[in-house]
Amino acid sequence: MIAKSRYINVKGNLIDLSVPRVMGIINVTPDSFYKNSRFTTEEEIAETASGMMEDGADILDIGGFSSRPGAGNVTPGEEKSRVLKAVKLVARLFPEAIVSVDTFRGEIAREAVLDYGAAIINDISGGEGDDNMFSIVEKLQVPYIMMHMQGVPSMMQKNPVYKDVTADILRWFGDRIVILQSMGVNDIIIDPGFGFGKTISQNFELLNHLGDFSITGLPLLAGLSRKSMIWKTLEITPEDALNGTSVLNTVALMNGADILRVHDVKEAVQAIKLFGRLKKEAD
Repeated sequence: MIAKSRYINVKGNLIDLSVPRVMGIINVTPDSFYKNSRFTTEEEIAETASGMMEDGADILDIGGFSSRPGAGNVTPGEEKSRVLKAVKLVARLFPEAIVSVDTFRGEIAREAVLDYGAAIINDISGGEGDDNMFSIVEKLQVPYIMMHMQGVPSMMQKNPVYKDVTADILRWFGDRIVILQSMGVNDIIIDPGFGFGKTISQNFELLNHLGDFSITGLPLLAGLSRKSMIWKTLEITPEDALNGTSVLNTVALMNGADILRVHDVKEAVQAIKLFGRLKKEAD
């Protein structure tokens, strides 16, 4: 069995993932699927970042391109304006924060890191949205979150098909990990992309087999927060899906997740604390 990497290098500091970490979602978009996660003014962004830091977030993930199913396109100029404004604001107000930039566009990632203090790149396309992304990551030498998505947001839920969802995604990761590592990129985090080109059934199958991704030896991020696999199964709305999120986050932790990407930081921190106590008593 391949030993999983337990550290990522963030601006010269080793972040220990032996205790799972929480990534708080800050969407600087007007149309994210969860209406309570849309922050467009500086006051809203600052207040949200402050609250997440107080609640125990380890990383703040800032994105300006809504990737909800069926989402329309956002021009590079509009995304850049949204994201860089927010990254700059958070870096100024909270210099201790680890900021991740959620973008598939390499030039926006490059500028966010070099000019505005972002420390991690979170790419929903896994490099498929911009042919320059891998070379930019190579030059920047920052941790790179590589997510799997079948298709593009506007069409990804139009009958996604896999032979075996877990095996197919593992093969996809394997090919791209080899490329990145051959380029000297060492800090890679993988995200199987719940809800991104997967049916509800495929999402649950993927969650059941999340432990299989340990074969890569890389840290694993799970983004389940308020996703449709929760609220459609429970016949509720995203606004009512916090309890379901906590349940599935706990399953993800038990299956090897190292980072939880969430809208609700406090509850994720509590889930990790309880999971840690459970592990301690089992040892």
